[in-house]
Amino acid sequence: MQYRNFGRTGIQISPYALGAMMFGAIGNPDHDDSIRIIHKALDSGINIIDTADAYSNGESEEIVGKAIAGRRDSVVLATKFGLPMSSDDPNQRGGSRRHIMQAIEASLRRLNTDYIDLYQLHVPDDNTDLEETLSALTDLVHAGKIRAYGTSKLPAFDIVRAQWIAQRGGLEPLRAEQPPYSILDRGIERDVLPVAQRYGMGILTWSPLAQGLLTGRIRKNQQSTDLHRAGLFSHMHDPQRLDAVEQIIRVADQAGISMTHLAVAFAINHPGVASAIIGPRTMEQLDDLLAGFDTVLSDDVLDQLDAIVPPGTNVGHLDMAYDPPEIRNKTLRRRVPANYPAVDSSNDAAQRQKI
Repeated sequence: MQYRNFGRTGIQISPYALGAMMFGAIGNPDHDDSIRIIHKALDSGINIIDTADAYSNGESEEIVGKAIAGRRDSVVLATKFGLPMSSDDPNQRGGSRRHIMQAIEASLRRLNTDYIDLYQLHVPDDNTDLEETLSALTDLVHAGKIRAYGTSKLPAFDIVRAQWIAQRGGLEPLRAEQPPYSILDRGIERDVLPVAQRYGMGILTWSPLAQGLLTGRIRKNQQSTDLHRAGLFSHMHDPQRLDAVEQIIRVADQAGISMTHLAVAFAINHPGVASAIIGPRTMEQLDDLLAGFDTVLSDDVLDQLDAIVPPGTNVGHLDMAYDPPEIRNKTLRRRVPANYPAVDSSNDAAQRQKI
């Protein structure tokens, strides 16, 4: 296994990160089987596991905690906070100091550890000052409960703002960002990746398989029967994305590379990416992904992919991507009369909570 620098944290991580979202009720409810998958990944050389408190309402963290017992020191452990942990209590979510201090203790307990290597804000919190969040996370670093902190889906301008806030306030710097990145979702190449590289941040990307579209199992004009998500997200039946997938399949076939291997190899090829998260639900899926670890894409293949999806662009829109308030709420981008009827923004909250 060729390990890589995780930004300038001094931590070395594997190019594949094991994502634990599918361990628990929303994916694989069999704890013993999930633990076997985690052990197989660690035995193969993967040394970073990424989970979140919201995954199956804490069950994923509990499974990971069981799996790493006895080998905690060799695991780079990452988890996230910020998504709702209660349907009744509005304060059990977001990036407030109040919630962070509660969330870290709950995650440490579920993970059965006294420290977390990378603690990440799961989604930007538009209702909390960024300085409030960074200050609380800095205190956790100083207390030894986390080694570094990061964000997920944070826009490039907010990454810069976070670094300036930290520098001016004497706070610990933002060390990592976890954005979506795949052949179909290349928007971060335009701003997030260059900004992160400038600040020496580690980039841990998610969804290299574009939520299953880049497995080749969901095809244009075909009814999917094996992927439940195909019916959940609009991007899974976006004609633009499906057209691009058909072209990518032809590139993979001509190169003699499976779609999953092509997709993950692409995600870890960018110099600004330290690791890409793979999220197997079964041992068979993990075995398939591990079999492609040594896949190297030639310049010719990369050029063909660039022609299908130009660098720095997205095909359609990934449902789980973050949109700032100005995009979600039309009243923030339009001049309207003072007596214009109020717009119900309740859908904004729902959009923010998508995983």
